[in-house]
Amino acid sequence: MSDGLPPHVRLANEISIQFAHLDPADGAARVARHMHDFWEPRMLRALLDYKDAGGEDLDPLAAVAIEQLRQPA
Repeated sequence: MSDGLPPHVRLANEISIQFAHLDPADGAARVARHMHDFWEPRMLRALLDYKDAGGEDLDPLAAVAIEQLRQPA
């Protein structure tokens, strides 16, 4: 089944769903940590570019996580 979303967007949304039961700040931090630890750099770059282009269809938790990834560690 395909929803027409790019794979990196679909995956970011699926990961966000897994952390949706948490406080939003904690959930976004955990999504960002997961992406940082496990995502390949090209996939992260594609996701950042997608967000920069408007980020429509991104789960709100994923959108916050992406902004956290932009901040220095």
